[in-house]
Amino acid sequence: MKDPNRILFVSQEIYPYMAEETPIRVLNRRLPEWFQSKGWETRTFEPKFGEINERRNQLHEVIRLSGVNIIIDDTDHQLIMKVASIQSARLQIYFVDNDDYFNRRKDIGDENGEYEDNDERCIFFNRSVLETVRKLRWTPGIVHCSGWMSALIPLYVKKAYADTPFFSHSKVVVSLENETYTRPFGTNFTKKLLMDGVKPNDVRSIAGFPVGYEELMRLAVDYADAFVIGGDNVNQRVLNYAETSGKPIMRYSENNGQKEYMDYYSSLLGDPVA
Repeated sequence: MKDPNRILFVSQEIYPYMAEETPIRVLNRRLPEWFQSKGWETRTFEPKFGEINERRNQLHEVIRLSGVNIIIDDTDHQLIMKVASIQSARLQIYFVDNDDYFNRRKDIGDENGEYEDNDERCIFFNRSVLETVRKLRWTPGIVHCSGWMSALIPLYVKKAYADTPFFSHSKVVVSLENETYTRPFGTNFTKKLLMDGVKPNDVRSIAGFPVGYEELMRLAVDYADAFVIGGDNVNQRVLNYAETSGKPIMRYSENNGQKEYMDYYSSLLGDPVA
């Protein structure tokens, strides 16, 4: 009997944990359920932003997955992994937490503006997800990335984790969405994101100058295997860059749903489309 396909969802925002019911948040909630209902194994990760109410959503810490230290700019930052369940869908969501980066802090900013350390929060989230998946000894065929805070996943999968048995054959799909951030990452961002397997030459396209949303997403495009267009108002320059890459793209349509995503991801894995 063939083993089930596996898909890892790395999402910046998921409804109902992020209370406003936006189309992307709802889609990030529904996609794992859709795939799971068709026999795929799924894992779903989200940052544990401060506005996510732990008591209401019944989050609890997973001790065996916590305690890993992620080193960023020569400083250790401890991972706290939490989990919650959407009972109606029999779906678990893993939450990446840390006292410095996420505890009691909103998504990307507060009344004073966007957080200065969003670059490090992005690095911490991406590396924490991949370290946890490796610790779970779980091998995804597809890695679906939604939101700019997941934009380093393609680079890390293809460089830092390329030789590990858990990601060596994974197809990384980036969802291009109607989003942005306005406070560029500093010129030392490339130094901070380096780790074993990721060399300065791998990130030369963003080295030496502030990294805005477009620069970050172009880096994601460089290392991704394929794309989905997650809306009808995507940054046109990022979209053009993805189109010129020659990689597969699933176009946005209001009618895109379970079957369209299932067929697209099955084709990326080389499975026959029903």
